[in-house]
Amino acid sequence: MKKKLSFLKTPFLAFSLAATLATSSYAADTVKVGILHSLSGTMAISETSLRDVLLFTFDEINKAGGIKIGDKMYKIEPVIVDGASNWPLFAEKAKQLLEEDKVAVVFGCWTSVSRKSVLPVFEKDNGLLFYPVQYEGEELSKNIFYTAEAVNQQATPAVDYLLAQGKKKFYLIGTDYVYPQTTNLILYKYLLLHGIKMEDIGGGFRKDDTGKVISAGKYTPFGHTDYQQIVAEIKQFAASGDACVLNTINGDSNVPFFKEIAAAGLTASDCPVVSFSLAEDELRSLPTKDLVGELGCWKYFMSINTPGNKSFLKDWSDWLKTESYPGVVKEKRAVDSPMVLSYEGVYLWKTAVEKAGTFDVDKVREALESGEISFNGPGGKATMQKNHHTINNVYIGETRANGQFKILKEFKDVAGEPFILKGLDEKLAAK
Repeated sequence: MKKKLSFLKTPFLAFSLAATLATSSYAADTVKVGILHSLSGTMAISETSLRDVLLFTFDEINKAGGIKIGDKMYKIEPVIVDGASNWPLFAEKAKQLLEEDKVAVVFGCWTSVSRKSVLPVFEKDNGLLFYPVQYEGEELSKNIFYTAEAVNQQATPAVDYLLAQGKKKFYLIGTDYVYPQTTNLILYKYLLLHGIKMEDIGGGFRKDDTGKVISAGKYTPFGHTDYQQIVAEIKQFAASGDACVLNTINGDSNVPFFKEIAAAGLTASDCPVVSFSLAEDELRSLPTKDLVGELGCWKYFMSINTPGNKSFLKDWSDWLKTESYPGVVKEKRAVDSPMVLSYEGVYLWKTAVEKAGTFDVDKVREALESGEISFNGPGGKATMQKNHHTINNVYIGETRANGQFKILKEFKDVAGEPFILKGLDEKLAAK
């Protein structure tokens, strides 16, 4: 039987046809698995790599025999759709995956607005989504498992590190949607709780009629390209020498933002920028020689020096040399945390399926919520918790000229917590 690679109708008809013709063979028993990412539009700079690593993972599992249920082995048949950086379209594609293609699980979404767009679809159809990208928390759906960095696994550890480095002023900037807005509101309150004055938090504030701050930071739309005025403001804010930037810009807008940072002569020693949506994969598009010393905080860095990571990177490199999927770029590839968390998500799901002995969503969910589902991945051990978030190591790193990160600090076994805002409000009220 010929190997099947399914694609729903998208502008990439030639891609899907060529992919079907280019693939080898599956065993008779297969299970359909959905990939829902932006392969076009402003988010394609980040999301196409998640498609690629998912295909690599599926091939790796299939090569090892597949998924074992009872005495049968099931090979994974990918069904790929393009969300096209269009949030309503994500919901339509999710519906097609669940209702027409009958996939057992979906791996996908990058932005929180795309995740929130598909969430009602997954809840209505009782589908299963694994979400791999850092996010704002304040959400818990029975139909979503979040291998992503929660705020307490990325943003607040980064602030703790910067506070320990003596930083006293924090400029907040992001893309104008739910993840940056919510994360920066959390960080605003977190900074106040740690003694940072309101006037030392840059980017601006929006208040409600009672005077309560409901938004903190400077925001630009998706695809924004002109950062000259904002960077000039940051440069003035940083003139005191004890400032830093907390960056939640998403997608290809990071390219003009950092090019403007470099053009303004702002260096990491002047005012370090810690980015929560920029990692090794995106750094391929940036002038990294001008970004040496800028910071990141993730569950994984490509530079982790362990046998497990070295083996993973070798397998990834070997796959790139031999795979035949159209559209997969083979040269100058990097691996980053969202890619590894996509990889880990597939193995956590596989382990849960094999524990449950079925692809049934309710029984797989029960296995995932047991606290017994773990996977030793490239970044260390990942364990799924009852709250649908994982326990992982967390790393702080600084950018090198070659686009990699030098690891500065490691936090062991950080348990993801989705709900932080209420606790911060209570602590501030009691302060």
